[in-house]
Amino acid sequence: MLEQPLWLCGEQTAQPGTLYVVATPLGNLGDVTLRAIRILETCDVIACETPRVTQRLLAVLKISRKRLYTYRDAGEEAGAAHLCSALKNGRSIALVSDAGVPTISDPGYRLVKRCREQSIPVVPIPGPNAAITALCVAGFPTHAFLFLGFLPVSSNARKKALLPYQDFEGTLLLYESPHRIRKLLTTLQELFEPTRFLFIARELTKKHESFYRGTLLEIGTKTFPEKGEYVVCIAPRQFF
Repeated sequence: MLEQPLWLCGEQTAQPGTLYVVATPLGNLGDVTLRAIRILETCDVIACETPRVTQRLLAVLKISRKRLYTYRDAGEEAGAAHLCSALKNGRSIALVSDAGVPTISDPGYRLVKRCREQSIPVVPIPGPNAAITALCVAGFPTHAFLFLGFLPVSSNARKKALLPYQDFEGTLLLYESPHRIRKLLTTLQELFEPTRFLFIARELTKKHESFYRGTLLEIGTKTFPEKGEYVVCIAPRQFF
């Protein structure tokens, strides 16, 4: 029998010299975890992708006077070096992205890599992830899935990236921006048969959350708003 609830197990405050990789809500702020709140409250520094976005979350959580450090893809190596130095000096740091899990199609990989190489403790604070959230409601196979993130911008590069997975026996997961979703569908129509099933999630957990499900032929006739992030799930050929 457990002596205490699972969510209370372990240390609940940020510890010196430790990096915390903290997942934040995709959109619905009710999805933030108790543990994430506590780490954000007690850490010395929050390394964030966009300070104004993180500050908005902190305001809702009533966390004030927190030092923010901008950490983005541009200049990530220099930022990682700076943060590692702070960690070695005993600072506790929470790494967050604008939404979801840091390092997953977001900055953070190089920082975590440096920490691992230098034996700096790295602690995951799990939470919402857009790809897994879409997959669990798609109704597509989950025994095997492959996350490809954002594909290259050019049409030829997208085709080259997808070509090896035409016959993948699980579900393919992609991220796409609103102004490129139609171009992605055009690429898919050129590579996959028209009967291949897709599930597309837009604005997950937000007010205008919407889902599109059907064959490539059916999905190709739909109109997609050029606003909000998209998650695209591609079912395997032998789906039915």
